[in-house]
Amino acid sequence: MKKIILNLFLIAISGSVFAQDAINYQLPPKAIADLLLAKPTPSVSIDSKAEWMLFSERNSFPSVEELAMPEYRIAGMRINPNNYSASRQTFINNFSLKNIKTDKTVAVTGLPSPLYASSVNWNPSETKIAFTQTTQNRVDLYVIDVATGKAMKVNKQPLNAIMGGGATWVDDNTLLYRVAVKAANLAPTRPLAPKGPTIQQNLGKAAPNPTLQDLIKSPFDEQLFEFFATSQLIQNKAGVETPIGKPAIYSGISISPDKNYMILRTIKKPFSYLVSAGGFPSVVNITDRTGKLVKQLADLPSSEERPSGYDNVQNVPRGFDWRDDEPATIVWAKPLDSGLIKKNVEFHDVVLELSAPFTSTPKELFKTKMRFGGISWGNATLALVRENSRTKQTSKLSRYNPTTGAVETLYELSTNDAYNNPGFPVTEKNKYGRQVVLTTDGGTKLLLNNTTGASAKGDLPFLAKFDLNTKKSEILWRSQPGSFEMVTDVLDPQKLVLLTRRESQKDAPNYFIKNLVLRVADRKITNFTNPYTQLEGVTKEKISYKRADGIDLTGDLYLPKGYNKEKDGPLPVLIWAYPREFNSATDAAQIRGSQDKFTTISSGGPLFFVTQGYAVLDNAEMPIVAKDGKKPNDTFVDQLKLNAEAAINKLSDMGVGDRNRMAVGGHSYGAFMTANLLAHTNLFKAGIARSGAYNRTLTPFGFQNEDRTYWDAPQLYYEMSPFSYANKIKTPILLIHGEMDDNPGTFPINSERLFNAIKGFGGTTRFVYLPYEAHGYRGKENILHMLWEMNTWLDTYVKNAKPTVSK
Repeated sequence: MKKIILNLFLIAISGSVFAQDAINYQLPPKAIADLLLAKPTPSVSIDSKAEWMLFSERNSFPSVEELAMPEYRIAGMRINPNNYSASRQTFINNFSLKNIKTDKTVAVTGLPSPLYASSVNWNPSETKIAFTQTTQNRVDLYVIDVATGKAMKVNKQPLNAIMGGGATWVDDNTLLYRVAVKAANLAPTRPLAPKGPTIQQNLGKAAPNPTLQDLIKSPFDEQLFEFFATSQLIQNKAGVETPIGKPAIYSGISISPDKNYMILRTIKKPFSYLVSAGGFPSVVNITDRTGKLVKQLADLPSSEERPSGYDNVQNVPRGFDWRDDEPATIVWAKPLDSGLIKKNVEFHDVVLELSAPFTSTPKELFKTKMRFGGISWGNATLALVRENSRTKQTSKLSRYNPTTGAVETLYELSTNDAYNNPGFPVTEKNKYGRQVVLTTDGGTKLLLNNTTGASAKGDLPFLAKFDLNTKKSEILWRSQPGSFEMVTDVLDPQKLVLLTRRESQKDAPNYFIKNLVLRVADRKITNFTNPYTQLEGVTKEKISYKRADGIDLTGDLYLPKGYNKEKDGPLPVLIWAYPREFNSATDAAQIRGSQDKFTTISSGGPLFFVTQGYAVLDNAEMPIVAKDGKKPNDTFVDQLKLNAEAAINKLSDMGVGDRNRMAVGGHSYGAFMTANLLAHTNLFKAGIARSGAYNRTLTPFGFQNEDRTYWDAPQLYYEMSPFSYANKIKTPILLIHGEMDDNPGTFPINSERLFNAIKGFGGTTRFVYLPYEAHGYRGKENILHMLWEMNTWLDTYVKNAKPTVSK
């Protein structure tokens, strides 16, 4: 592989001399590199009868050379112009099957080599598995026969996976997918000289939009988007490909439960320069299976005109979907408040339905007092309706009787109240093969599965029965302290046979079959071992502490292998965090996570440094809580200080952390937090800020959970921007950013400008620009080098920090 040079814009670590260097990729210490490159445990997909398991092995990280392949960034998407697919994917590189009853593993034959698989999809009877195979110049469709373990290519025309990869099973032998209309090498070529300037205009309509990236910027971009997004819908039955309708830009395809109709959403011109493809003007049609138009449901304008502010929606119909419990009935919602949540009306949304043959007037089902969030269908007398308010951090679940129209609230709670979250309804397949809400005890109770199970003792997942009449839950089974076990499927709801995934600090996650009625010994059906042997002996503890204003906090503390407090004394510390907003101090104080989970490595996480002698406090709670009738962010900086001081005091009081050798770091909003802490406190010896936003005026129509615009609260935007206080950032800060960041708001210019500002005022900083990386980093060489940078920075300014000299 050719050597790729990494551009690093930096101030030399060894002194204050300005430098702008290009250096070769560097490797972190072997313990860190080995952790990063450890072969990950395969992912598991199990059929509903617990008869077959599909194991999918994934490539760990692509090379930077792979990331450097040709790419178009248009309409909010990143496209590989050579093969009609997304340009940044993580692929499966091997499949195998295991028969749970016989305990025999079967290698899948007929797989293409090398395998670059994705979009895995079981057929309705779970006898076949479809997947896509992506090569340099096309995407193909394969089907695995589960009984024989043989894979076979089933398409002739190359797929177009731009607007949605993979295929949909219509029945056990029929697949629906999109194919390319023209060869990729026929794409428009950029003219040397444009025909004229690029012009945008607005004629008096408000169009407040978030700061999105990779948008259409020119007429040539429009041509490229239309070329690559246009596809032909195909039905493949027993290998015979039949076109459905005409080529179009299909952004949504949904088949009715009875398989006789389709909802097709197609994008039309004019394409927007302000929003991504999902917000372009579109038409929603009902067609028959041949693509013949039955009824136009909606002609939707661009989402440019959606009002700003959370819980506000565009004043158009939305959320078109099929009822799962009827042959062919479409349901959707529309606002009753013109899309403005602050409008003083009793109901904000109405939900409507229309049944085949779609010639009657739409029928009103019910109205909601908050924003309609969706329906889980059950049967003729039961459906579950969700409505929510993001601004108020509130969610409500109601019981709806489709026959009588009666609506009854089952519960309403804060979306941040994890302790009282009852879980999610267990579902089963109905006669149409659709997942619907499962009822027990003569239709009077639901099974609720809570895969988190937050509690004052940490996360303890549970399975419960919920009585629809009394509105109370009875816990049938709950994970016990010492391990973390959750229900992944209910195999037999009557005999309460469960499929669970169990792990502990020492035991890697594995799958078990559990019988709650017979209470026989659990049957272990996988045997995954620890891929991270380098972490054996590292201790993990969920620590609790209190900040100065009384709010309880927690964090996950990792200490190095063989560490002895009495012998080794306080350690240098890395605190890694991500702030969250809360309307309630009670919700903010709840314990999240479990110390009994198996420690896994994330390439973006901080655990690597426990191998280098650091105490690592991961997931350090940084709540920003509404106080005295104000919004959470009104006291953002002050609360960051309280959170950081509390964590430092706790680690120091425990005797494991040296308060004079503390570092703080984070990614994205965690980087924003880091820069703010370094601008407003002297608590840390160093900071690491990756892919952050540091100037909030670059996100003027809101950010994170802040829905006030810059013009609503200009002082807030100024005070929350660490860029405003760059002259005060004297603590060494390492800035890292992907040069192709695709996240709304975290444009790379944030790091460029903050670096220049800190440098301008003589601060100590280093800016690492990772080539070809988006918001999350993927290239192997880039990640290894990033870890080298972080380790070198921590060793220089934290572990080997010069003693503080008192004045």
